[in-house]
Amino acid sequence: MSSLLPKPQMRGLLTRRLRFHAVGAFVFCFGSALIYKFGVAEPRKRAYTEYYKNHDPVASFEALREAGVFESVRPKGK
Repeated sequence: MSSLLPKPQMRGLLTRRLRFHAVGAFVFCFGSALIYKFGVAEPRKRAYTEYYKNHDPVASFEALREAGVFESVRPKGK
């Protein structure tokens, strides 16, 4: 006669599985947040800082005005 299979443990199964998956979900979310912060947000912040460190808004406005972008301001040559 073959040996009988052991009975599955049903008591506390949901609690044990939820604890395991909750910890896994927390680790996954925390890891994703760190990857986004240091992979996307910080480089973007540095890029904006560098851009505005060297940005001249008056020269930018003059270039756009001469290109004819604005309807309310005519280029200097016209």
